[in-house]
Amino acid sequence: MRRTTHHRMPALAALALLLAGCGTQGGGEAGGSGTVSPAPTTPKGCAAARAELAATDTGRTFCLSVGEVIRIGLDGTSARPWAPVKAGGSGLEATNSGVVLQAGDASSAFKAVSAGTVRLTSSRPLCPSDPARISCEGLQEWAVTVVVTKP
Repeated sequence: MRRTTHHRMPALAALALLLAGCGTQGGGEAGGSGTVSPAPTTPKGCAAARAELAATDTGRTFCLSVGEVIRIGLDGTSARPWAPVKAGGSGLEATNSGVVLQAGDASSAFKAVSAGTVRLTSSRPLCPSDPARISCEGLQEWAVTVVVTKP
């Protein structure tokens, strides 16, 4: 049976820390600019926004750069209509969605104008409204978070 020594572990950990610190800051040496490069600003778990978001995107987080546009198209029915999409936070500005709506649909478009975080929300009834039937008061919620970063 081979005997294991644990003396190498502290030395390896110290070497890893030393190497991790190398090259992260430019100094006054030849070729150094004296500046530190900024860390990427894209948040972890943030997906690039597609051309149009749908009801299936609820609960997700999307990233946009300033100047990009995000569109939302929620397909509803006249018996179960989506409420207009609301924006809470800073970084997006409502713009013309440029589409014709069917009864019950919600359509919106937002342009990223400054760095910030916005929560987009909407809802619709879980059950169709029909005076001859028992009704329910439940709502289907839709919400996404949009993080706007500077390019």
